Amino acid sequence: MSQLHVEHVTLTFGGLNALSDVSLSVPEGEIVSIIGPNGAGKTSLLNCISGFYHPTRGRISYGEHDLSRAAPNVVTSYGIARAFQNLELFRGLNVVENLLLARHTHLKYSLLDSLVYYGRASRREAENRAYVERIIDFMELEEHRAHPVGTLAYGIQKRVEVARALTLAPSLLLLDEPMAGMNVEEKEDMVRFVLDIGREHGITVVLIEHDLGVVMDISDRVYVLDFGQLIASGTPAEVSADPRVIEAYTGVAGHDPRQAVGA
Repeated sequence: MSQLHVEHVTLTFGGLNALSDVSLSVPEGEIVSIIGPNGAGKTSLLNCISGFYHPTRGRISYGEHDLSRAAPNVVTSYGIARAFQNLELFRGLNVVENLLLARHTHLKYSLLDSLVYYGRASRREAENRAYVERIIDFMELEEHRAHPVGTLAYGIQKRVEVARALTLAPSLLLLDEPMAGMNVEEKEDMVRFVLDIGREHGITVVLIEHDLGVVMDISDRVYVLDFGQLIASGTPAEVSADPRVIEAYTGVAGHDPRQAVGA
């Protein structure tokens, strides 16, 4: 079983600790959420896991792979994909083209095969196109497939961003605020997709999300960061009742943290 382990990770920029001695584990097949107020270090942690940052101290591993100093493309080759908070899409290309571009890492054949385009190259191209079509169907993007991404509604673009990550066929999916900026209906759709990613595809999910109502409804376990430090972890029920979490979100003990973010 492939588990993600973050062990005593510290990330320093100059004299500022973005993360301080953070440890957590993500078992295979679970939906694990990382929450905390703005500036808590959530995205910095995802950047360390996905190879965009390298921790100053500590170790990150996924199964037998050490991610601590791995480049983003190497992390991807280990079965880890990420959907970004700020959309990383080619706005002038349509949905199919964006997904095919993301899938290019699975196109492995020789230069000769690619020049004459027969045999192995042709088969791999057909396989990749078929895989992209399955992701389009799964994410319910069929009616948008030929539209330039930049012309689509924001909620649909967020869905394309998740689809882009899924085309990499990950075993671990990192989602950085996939529901940010969405209306209620769009959030409900995204929640359904996140749950189905785990149930139908068997993909482990690490989720950063500010809507604590969503977090508490779909997470198997929750980790809470505040000022770069891990202050609580446990089941959604345990975390939502933790006085340290309540104080981090409201500044006042005794308030439900879900109310502080309009969940």
